[in-house]
Amino acid sequence: MSVRTVLIADDDAAIRTVLSQAISRAGYNVRATSTASSLWHWVAEGQGDVVVTDVVLPDENAFDVLPRIKKIRPSLPVIVMSAKNTIMTAITAAERGAYDYLPKPFDLNVLVELVGRALDQAGRQVLTPPATAPEQLPIIGRSSVMQDIYRIIARLTQTDLTVIIEGESGTGKELVARAIHDYGRRRRGPFVAVNMAAIPRELIESELFGHEKGAFTGASQRVPGRFEQAESGTLFLDEIGDMPFEAQTRLLRVLQQGEYTTVGGTQPIKTNVRIITATHRDLKQMISRDLFREDLYFRLNVVPIRLPPLRERSEDIPDLVRHFLAQAQRDGLPHKQMSSDALERLRSHHWPGNVRELENLIRRIAALQVDEVITGPMIERELADSPRAPEQAGDNAGQTLDEFLEGHFARYFAGFGDGLPPVGLYDRVLASVEPPLIRAALAATKGNQIKAAELLGLNRNTLRSKIRLRDLKVIRGG
Repeated sequence: MSVRTVLIADDDAAIRTVLSQAISRAGYNVRATSTASSLWHWVAEGQGDVVVTDVVLPDENAFDVLPRIKKIRPSLPVIVMSAKNTIMTAITAAERGAYDYLPKPFDLNVLVELVGRALDQAGRQVLTPPATAPEQLPIIGRSSVMQDIYRIIARLTQTDLTVIIEGESGTGKELVARAIHDYGRRRRGPFVAVNMAAIPRELIESELFGHEKGAFTGASQRVPGRFEQAESGTLFLDEIGDMPFEAQTRLLRVLQQGEYTTVGGTQPIKTNVRIITATHRDLKQMISRDLFREDLYFRLNVVPIRLPPLRERSEDIPDLVRHFLAQAQRDGLPHKQMSSDALERLRSHHWPGNVRELENLIRRIAALQVDEVITGPMIERELADSPRAPEQAGDNAGQTLDEFLEGHFARYFAGFGDGLPPVGLYDRVLASVEPPLIRAALAATKGNQIKAAELLGLNRNTLRSKIRLRDLKVIRGG
């Protein structure tokens, strides 16, 4: 069998040399050039079994050459490298027909392994680019963990696989879902988002599947559900962990059979939607507590995406800050700049509210600060009002609570002699513990219910429900 040839295009001589040596040691022939014209000439002549090219070349952008390569040699794998490591680079590479995308810098072993796989597989299917590209990047970040997510998103745009997005509140789960839809096969269809935590539990089935006239008191006419509204598009079910068990069963049937019935209806309705779900909860733990169906979890968890909290990608904060400042200026707020010490203070913060908290902080600063240059002390004053990170609450908190409950229960049970107390102990203890916990969180956040919910790890609507349930007299805020 003849030795395969790898064509390399990069305008940096040092990079060409390093790549050529690594690929040659792996047993392949190598031809390297600094220009797109030479690369195109070789490809047009039928040379090469795989292409490795930088995006930016002196005479032409590789993304402009890619469609021509795929037209004359559709099975030739093209691996794209780029130092401009944004989600749009990854998506554009996939749309133009690249076999894969590597953000610089990368491990040479990864490239060699990728070349080997490319030689054994057919090229990736080409997608038609969106009619109009958005002016702003849908997701911001150049960190390695975000690069991995970009590559997953780019691959998912060419499939209809079910996706589950996991991550803390404020990490951008809906942004990822929208990116998968907007650059995918169903982008001409609707994108319908539903937040399970924001809908009363008794109305969720009607909300999702619609209802017939007379299905229940007040149902004066037929109302289509979100599945019907999302037909031929994408249905994004946010906070899927808050879906009631009964609705989970109906959703499972839809995923298994591809059809559903409306509330009060008898005729099955075929559905053609892509399902993307998101949650900040630990669904596996919920399964162990019989709060979430295991069979539904496996149906939804075809492709999992974990979004990291902002504290795990603090190197992305400068890019995010620039983006939010520019966005604020477009919205009519004054132009602002960040000093280096301000950026450093932002990077050292824990960010319990993640990207959403950072965005709110930047917009608040842009609106309220008089000075054009934002300094470290200004950031320090703003962050002084932020909720304390849960990890800083003290390592002995759990042990202290255990000791308190053990002593409390010992005294409580002693009052009943050899008998047991009345049933409902869990609810009575919860009714005792929840109010002071909620009041403490609201006091720490000066009555801001959004920040208090983030501090407690609750959805804002869930916190409000608990405040009403416990009839708490609290400072209104957020």
